[in-house]
Amino acid sequence: MIKKKIQGVDLKAHLAARAKDRLHHFMLAGGTIRGAVLHGTLMVREMQANHGLGLLETYVLGHAYLGAGLMTAGLKGEDRIALQIDCNGPIKGLTVQANAFGEVRGYLKQNPIAVQAPLERFDLAPFFGAGLLTVTRHLKSAKQPFEGRVDLRYGNLAQDLAYYYVTSEQIPTAFDLSIHFDGDGKPVGAGGLLLQAMPDASPETVAGLETLVQSLPCLGRAFCDASDLQQFVATAFAQYSPNFVGDRRIEFMCHCNAERIGDMFLVLPREELSDIMTNGPFPVEVRCHHCNTLYRVNQQTLQKIYTQRFATPQAK
Repeated sequence: MIKKKIQGVDLKAHLAARAKDRLHHFMLAGGTIRGAVLHGTLMVREMQANHGLGLLETYVLGHAYLGAGLMTAGLKGEDRIALQIDCNGPIKGLTVQANAFGEVRGYLKQNPIAVQAPLERFDLAPFFGAGLLTVTRHLKSAKQPFEGRVDLRYGNLAQDLAYYYVTSEQIPTAFDLSIHFDGDGKPVGAGGLLLQAMPDASPETVAGLETLVQSLPCLGRAFCDASDLQQFVATAFAQYSPNFVGDRRIEFMCHCNAERIGDMFLVLPREELSDIMTNGPFPVEVRCHHCNTLYRVNQQTLQKIYTQRFATPQAK
């Protein structure tokens, strides 16, 4: 993966922003409520830069990055999760993957998103239209991935993810996903909150938290400057005695590289690989969907790949 430089951000500011991007998971009300809070401003900014996104595209895909990042709070080891939306609106769909190391990657199926008129408000329901939300969990302890699927009911990812948990996993859940932009359409604050009621959570606790969450400030705006997520949670949920149980980094990260791109040519049929090797055009350009990194493969490299796969062993 090759990350594009964010314009106007020097190394010192970049390192400071990286230190702020964290995911903390915690318990409330004596362990009856499970929660996670995420600061992901740099992650969303790097995503925007690499994919070359406008404001609307950053808003849509950034919310999916934040949502997937929050959902990694319960993952361990080599576990990973994927969100996929397929829809008939101008967005067309998206795919985002995240793992237990806090690495998030993914892409829009349509970039740029077709807009017929200037946006007056961030109501994405018309842009999603009808569709499906699919969540796939790849757990090392399970023989097969677990996949759940629900209709897009709201056209709002936070609400649709909450609907997924209630419908597919029977867990009452609330999401808050937020990105705050400056006047130039650049994200200057991005964050998310996840709360889930355990089976022994009292109705009074759940109702109280629903009211409290609705009164919280815009997380994107709050996280423009806030770097201490624990203090944010401790203050906002003081009456529910927060207990922090873990944290991890959150980062826009894809493990594609030139070697893996070369491996893609190894699975091509002989005739197709021979045609590419002979006729080009060179260099052959291959782009990773997940991070938008462009790789260029020259003719000499293709010849080595062809020889590696199809050369006849010498007789002894």
